[in-house]
Amino acid sequence: MTVQSVIKDENVVWHQHTVTKEIRSDLKKQKPAVLWFTGLSGAGKSTIAGALESKLAELGYHTYLLDGDNVRHGLCKDLGFSDHDRQENIRRIGELAKLMADAGLIVLSAFISPHRAERQMVRELLPEGEFLEVFVNTSLDECEKRDPKGLYKKARAGEIKHFTGIDSEYQQPLNPEIDLPAGTQSIEVLVEQCLEELKVRSII
Repeated sequence: MTVQSVIKDENVVWHQHTVTKEIRSDLKKQKPAVLWFTGLSGAGKSTIAGALESKLAELGYHTYLLDGDNVRHGLCKDLGFSDHDRQENIRRIGELAKLMADAGLIVLSAFISPHRAERQMVRELLPEGEFLEVFVNTSLDECEKRDPKGLYKKARAGEIKHFTGIDSEYQQPLNPEIDLPAGTQSIEVLVEQCLEELKVRSII
């Protein structure tokens, strides 16, 4: 196993193509970026990311939304929810987001991604300033009240083990680029907050 890995590494060489990230970005008249929406289940990550993507599309920008549930139907359908599988899930999404950013896209990724180390791993895949951590800051109490999939109820009943926020830790971002008070503000206000940050950073 080790020998095969070494041989593979020695023979796999990165090929630099003529059309660069800069060219693809210039064609789209935008800067590539990865907005990484993190927060508890039910915090509103996918809802806010989806609303932001709709607004960006309306404004003429090129985007792609990576959603936690959706990728488990294809790219990550072979993974479970053990700590190892969750880490691999985030690793794969990070690499995919990096490729999409290389295509010049504004990538919106909505994943619980509970551990700071995993989010830092994705950050380090990208150039400085291209990864924006977006903390969907909704309290556990509010998320449990919403419970759109009934998952908190099942977790409290012991039907789901290692559920983030109940019997599995969620590590809040320490210095997110965008901190969204999603438990108290409307979707429209939160989307506008994201747009303003993208403008400040000259991404749009």
